[in-house]
Amino acid sequence: MAIVGTKGIKEYKDILKGNVWVFPDNVDTDAISPGQYLDDVKATLNHTCETLIKEFPNQVKNGDIIVAGRNFGCGSSRETAPIILQEKGIAAVVAESFARIFYRSSFARALPVIEVECISKEFETGDEIEINIPNAEITNLKTGKKLKGKKIHPILLNLLKNGGLEKQLLAELKQK
Repeated sequence: MAIVGTKGIKEYKDILKGNVWVFPDNVDTDAISPGQYLDDVKATLNHTCETLIKEFPNQVKNGDIIVAGRNFGCGSSRETAPIILQEKGIAAVVAESFARIFYRSSFARALPVIEVECISKEFETGDEIEINIPNAEITNLKTGKKLKGKKIHPILLNLLKNGGLEKQLLAELKQK
């Protein structure tokens, strides 16, 4: 599947605010980027995450943020998963933990992902969230509760700030 859109990729901001979609533990890449639609981008976008939250593909809005439990992005090494989320307008994913390949693919695509213990218990779908990316600070704007996450490594933070791996590499090549 070749996706070249950039709906979810905006200019990097240290602070993000958005409405929350709460997802469970063990969200796999097949739920995010369903295999039966991989050769049809529009169909993939129309069916993303519907096995988890039926209304998600039709109601998600640009700038929304996913809050999830453990092991988000597990399953097959489907690098389209972060891309599909961005194309649906997801600005960031905050979870208790991430599958390794999803985590790395997200930074390559400049999709902010932050690990925060017990985060899924602190939000309900529809709550408003504020994320301070460099400080890994999360605030539930409905309850006022603040949580501290795992700081993003400086190299990965730099990828976010530069728009992802491809843009960073191109910028470095131009400097030489």
